[in-house]
Amino acid sequence: MLEKIEGNTLSQENNIEIEKIKEINYSMWKDSLGTKDPSEVAKLYSKDAIFLPTKLGKLMEGQEGAREYFIHFLEKDPAVIGTTEERIAVLGEDSYLHAGHYDFELGPEEDRQVAEARFSFIWKKEDEEWKIIHHHSSLNPDKN
Repeated sequence: MLEKIEGNTLSQENNIEIEKIKEINYSMWKDSLGTKDPSEVAKLYSKDAIFLPTKLGKLMEGQEGAREYFIHFLEKDPAVIGTTEERIAVLGEDSYLHAGHYDFELGPEEDRQVAEARFSFIWKKEDEEWKIIHHHSSLNPDKN
């Protein structure tokens, strides 16, 4: 089971706490990819999530939409190998935006490819657990 952070709220004055929450949530998301279990990844998404995935031109919704997408994406054995230009914006006491660029390695071990992408997550606390309510990921147009 992946670790979850519970019981924290955000404030503009507490950037250290925001950074800590972001790091834990983002690490939890990256670690969930490593489980290769689409249901494990989907648990991080809200039942009302809106998701625009990197490798699919279709809008996905809710945990089931996330699970459906990750069934196929996890077959590519993805691993986030780098994250750059991250920014955080507090949206309220129980939500924040995390945006930046990440690089994925994808494919079989003998033929790994790097995909450079940009992302945004909106995380919101629901029933004392942080959930992804919005996730957008797209290939970086300047690099791919």
